[in-house]
Amino acid sequence: MNFRDKSVIVLATGFFAGNIPFAPGTFGSIVGLPLCFILSKTKLSVAILFILIFIFFAIWISNRAEKILKQNDPGCIVIDEIAGIMVALLGLPFNTISVAAGFVSFRFFDILKPFPIRYMERRLAGGAGVVMDDLMAGVYSNIVLRLIYIYLERS
Repeated sequence: MNFRDKSVIVLATGFFAGNIPFAPGTFGSIVGLPLCFILSKTKLSVAILFILIFIFFAIWISNRAEKILKQNDPGCIVIDEIAGIMVALLGLPFNTISVAAGFVSFRFFDILKPFPIRYMERRLAGGAGVVMDDLMAGVYSNIVLRLIYIYLERS
């Protein structure tokens, strides 16, 4: 494997967090938390732009990693979880409660895959198929967290 392919694998696996033999997606989500912290300190517009660029990068990396590994959506690819957790926590306060609730709800939606998440995962090929289901899980999680915050503010 050449240097470029090794670099793709390092990034796709979240610096090898995806190689942990149990719950690689959970560990991949943990790898994304420092990025979430950094984004929480920026303007929302900057965070959105960064995440959009990261999503395109994640799709490209995932597509390339699938070809290198000769597998469709292998569990060791966790850059999609990193993108998903960033979406889940986008625009929310970075504190213990938000991070814990966001992490749990993101993993819940990523594992359960309610409609249209599973549909997207099955219909999209390559890197887009790897990443888009996690982005939708992140969107669901972000919506749920915002609804909880609205409810708590009114109580």
